[in-house]
Amino acid sequence: MSSQRNVISGTAAKNSDQLPVVVVMVPLAAHGHLNQLLHLSHLLSAFNIPVHFVGTATHNRQAKLRRTHTSTDGGAIQFHDFDIPRFQSPPPDPTTTQKFPTHLIPSITAAAIHLHLPLATFLRSLSTKAKRLVVIHDSLMSSAVEGVDTIPNSESYSFHSISAFAVALHILERKGTAAGGNNGKHKTTTLYEDYFPKELNVPPLEECFPAEFLEFIGAQFRRMPGNGAGKIYNACRVIEGQFLEVIQRVEHHLHHWALGPFNPVKISPPFKSTCSCIAWLDQQAPRSVMYVSFGTTTAMADQQIKEIANGLARSHQRFIWVLRDADKADIFDGANVRKSDLPEGYKDLIGDRGLVVREWAPQLEILSHRATGGFMTHCGWNSCMESLTMGVPVAAWPMHSDQPRNTVLMTAVLQVGVVVKEWGRKQEEVVAAATVEAAVRRLMVSEEGMVMRRKAEWLGKAVRRSVEDGGDSRRELEAFVAHITR
Repeated sequence: MSSQRNVISGTAAKNSDQLPVVVVMVPLAAHGHLNQLLHLSHLLSAFNIPVHFVGTATHNRQAKLRRTHTSTDGGAIQFHDFDIPRFQSPPPDPTTTQKFPTHLIPSITAAAIHLHLPLATFLRSLSTKAKRLVVIHDSLMSSAVEGVDTIPNSESYSFHSISAFAVALHILERKGTAAGGNNGKHKTTTLYEDYFPKELNVPPLEECFPAEFLEFIGAQFRRMPGNGAGKIYNACRVIEGQFLEVIQRVEHHLHHWALGPFNPVKISPPFKSTCSCIAWLDQQAPRSVMYVSFGTTTAMADQQIKEIANGLARSHQRFIWVLRDADKADIFDGANVRKSDLPEGYKDLIGDRGLVVREWAPQLEILSHRATGGFMTHCGWNSCMESLTMGVPVAAWPMHSDQPRNTVLMTAVLQVGVVVKEWGRKQEEVVAAATVEAAVRRLMVSEEGMVMRRKAEWLGKAVRRSVEDGGDSRRELEAFVAHITR
């Protein structure tokens, strides 16, 4: 993170004397959501605003274990562990045709429902100690904060953990379906066609989520606080300005805050990782390494893992491959953790061209390293924002949720990536080694890939400039701080 991003404004300095405002973060119980709100916690606590991060003991422990930040303001963030009934933590199923992590649904649902009572008690108690209680909750944790609008000195903001592109799509689809009268529906349809032409081939939402989780999403949106003060996005106007404008045009009655990127844009000592992969990267040529990681919710079948392994080997490109199973609901439950086998003799086959990492890897540091030239990714929004921030083009292989739509944004709209597997193909279909090899070579050594890399690097520089003093993202963050400390 740039040093400018940690500067305390005059408004915030005054706040530190009076302490009129406290912020409470309520994340969804999954890594990609915990991570984003913890990053935002660090950004706000740098303004001397007390931040309280709430959740189950297991998920708070997970967030702290995996956090990446470049400031020493962690003491300003207080973690509160709330007890809920024991939740199921089954292992992921790599053989299922639906790649969505259904094994996490019980724990996500349990947290959303059972955190409500202890959180309500906590919020009411905390509200007596502050002039203003600001609650920032994941949009999928509305059940947990139900009733927050009955606290007189509270303000609630829903945080949307996906791209502004995906949010705008969802809003227009919902408004188009629900629009009363031909005129309203025509306006929504026209706006949709202007920003999301048919040529983009945006996949239907029903194809990206199982029905069970779509029902959960709908239930959470229906429980959204009635007088919410606004919506927050991990988005940057440099990247998604046009889609943020769509959101504002359709939901003009709300405040919309694009405070991204939440993640640090620079990692410096003493926060650098001791992972052996960084020392390996230090020995590689600039932009010569393909980083391969499919996030925390992807469980690959053994045959698919072998095809990826062979494809990477045949590409003759250098690579770091993070090969871990998907997270369980309780990542500290070591039972039934799967470790996939690589093809026999694989280490000899790749020699010093590749490195397979079995443990948690410091993704931000890998992406920011001068040796990293491409990123094969599932296109979760955390990974997309981190790759854009660091100026690294992607080889997109979406698995579920917002990932197929993020793939459209990264490859067709921003044109900073290639597609490994088209979403329209059967999800149970194994991607052959030849396809993996072709995608790697296309991104890393073709002229087309070079053009994408230059564009990604340009966008990365623009994003990093935006968080410096006077930049769009910095100004919007300061405006949000001024707003909640008014």
